[in-house]
Amino acid sequence: MITSTLIFGILLISVITALLALFLETAHSYIADYGQVRININNDKDLEVNGGDPLLSTLIREKIFIPSACGGKGTCGYCKVRVLEGGGPLLPTESPYLSKEEIQQDKRISCQIKVKSDMKIAIPQELFNVREYRVLAERIEELTHFIKGIRLEILEPEDGISFVPGQYIQLQVPAYKLSSQPEFRAYSIASSARDHHFLDLVIARVDKGIVSTYVHDYLREKDELIARGPFGDFHLLESDRDILLIATGSGLAPMMSILHQIDYEHIQRKTTLFFGTRTPDELFYYDELRSLERRLKQFTFVPTLSRARSRDDWKGERGRVTELIETYIHDNAAVDVHICGSPPMVQSCVDLLIKKGIPADRIIFDKFE
Repeated sequence: MITSTLIFGILLISVITALLALFLETAHSYIADYGQVRININNDKDLEVNGGDPLLSTLIREKIFIPSACGGKGTCGYCKVRVLEGGGPLLPTESPYLSKEEIQQDKRISCQIKVKSDMKIAIPQELFNVREYRVLAERIEELTHFIKGIRLEILEPEDGISFVPGQYIQLQVPAYKLSSQPEFRAYSIASSARDHHFLDLVIARVDKGIVSTYVHDYLREKDELIARGPFGDFHLLESDRDILLIATGSGLAPMMSILHQIDYEHIQRKTTLFFGTRTPDELFYYDELRSLERRLKQFTFVPTLSRARSRDDWKGERGRVTELIETYIHDNAAVDVHICGSPPMVQSCVDLLIKKGIPADRIIFDKFE
């Protein structure tokens, strides 16, 4: 009797849940149908779009690509646009990513606000030059146990891609078991900007990461994907000062592209790369960097291990990259600093460099969320 009652209760709950889901879906179809709305961009371009979706995805469908590192999940804060009219009140999901000045400038997080009525927005003109590419996974290699190197061949458009060393692209993967729709994430370009038809990416596995899991577990050579870009303002600072590059993990990717630039442009500034990992088997691109060090007389590669073990027989530096800053960078040094890695690592390096008297305008960074 108890068993029958329990089964009946479970079935009743299941039916109620299914009916509620059907009701919500039906309600969304009718109540959330905002019809055709107009988006004016920069007082110049008008779009007629279907209302109801986030501004970010609406613009993507119109082939206007706003930078986003998290794929529109509201966790990176990169997809900022100025919303001059029609955006509604600022949402609690936006405010953590906006400064007081940005709020005063009408900046909003485009993946968080929905297109419900006519809107007027402003975006940087250069975003109209961002393009979509059909790419082929030409080569996949295991750089470490949790990082893969992906070489993408650009199939379309035929003229390939032009980018500034340090920039990134958004890589889109198709729907699969972890996602019911295509998803995209941002990855810095590791290859030379002279090569317009191939892109090298460094993709670390992220726990439950939809795109990184696809790349590590499902992507095969000769598979086709979609890429968009280039994005970002990370680049080699121009001056006659020394160059310091600081990276951990997959943050090495844009540094490799910048080193290629230093090589092919014959830049003669003294250059040092601090690269931090935990153990020797995580030192990817090691041989290539040592080869660059032999060829470029002004370049010094300084790897450091934070968890080197006695059995590793490691004779190089130990500790975090901040310890290398303490050891090698003197106060008020005439140096331009470029940093890539996790937000805590980047912030620790910036704080230490400022403390050492390095002006903030000589420090450029890219935080890998």
